[in-house]
Amino acid sequence: MPFATAADGTALYYEDWGRGRPLVFLGTAMQNSRMWEHVARPLVEAGLRCITVDRRGHGRSDWPWDGYDFDTLADDLAAVLDRTDVADAVLVGYAMGGGETVRHLSRHGTERVGAVALVNSVTPFMCRTDDNPEGLDPSVFDGIAAELMADRARWVVDAAAGFFGGPEGTVENLPVSFEHARWLGYMALDCSSRAALESYRTLFTTDLRPDVATLRSSGLPVLLIHGDGDLGAPLELCGMRTARLLPDAPFVVYEGAAHGLFATHADRLVADLLKFAAS
Repeated sequence: MPFATAADGTALYYEDWGRGRPLVFLGTAMQNSRMWEHVARPLVEAGLRCITVDRRGHGRSDWPWDGYDFDTLADDLAAVLDRTDVADAVLVGYAMGGGETVRHLSRHGTERVGAVALVNSVTPFMCRTDDNPEGLDPSVFDGIAAELMADRARWVVDAAAGFFGGPEGTVENLPVSFEHARWLGYMALDCSSRAALESYRTLFTTDLRPDVATLRSSGLPVLLIHGDGDLGAPLELCGMRTARLLPDAPFVVYEGAAHGLFATHADRLVADLLKFAAS
């Protein structure tokens, strides 16, 4: 099985499919590389190379107690890029993966990177502070943390409607099949409870505004994609504010798309990434 080794010895699982320009996928919290099944496969069939990664504490990677801050996760990404020896890669940072992407560029530069796509990214800063009054009250994270620690499986089920953009309070009539939603729900539990909690702490409390500024000054082509029904990384708080910090980047809003648009809008995402990688 393919593994990269992090600086602290953590084994990081990845999948490496296809040939052509590489796209490296960093996913949302509590999901692993399997979430990209319906995105990576058609991109490989179109002539691209797709590398998908299990974040530490998730899926088939090691499950250490520590290392869920963006500095460590960015260093983990560097280990994967070195192990796969990519050049001119397109980093696809989805939700929490957007934070990993911009932090990687601020810590490691652009040597192996040729472009960046941020999809439903948690950038630039989610938590309310004195200099970030638009952010969410810290009690929002406290509530999520309490529910995760009390009954993580129940929390995953309760979050399904908001995650996929279905009717509130039910797992019926979702825009994906019940079986697909259940599969992704099981996948969300295939991480340690420590990784789940600390990943949410990191994405909620980390100020990524300086890292987005580094991305802007890098000169890399950037594509921004965001769903207007995203509850996990709200459009106004995350997508629009990131777009204001990256005014030269195309900003594509998917109408009716929630946080799980990689599942509900996979065909459109594939088309947009294919066009972006080719350009």
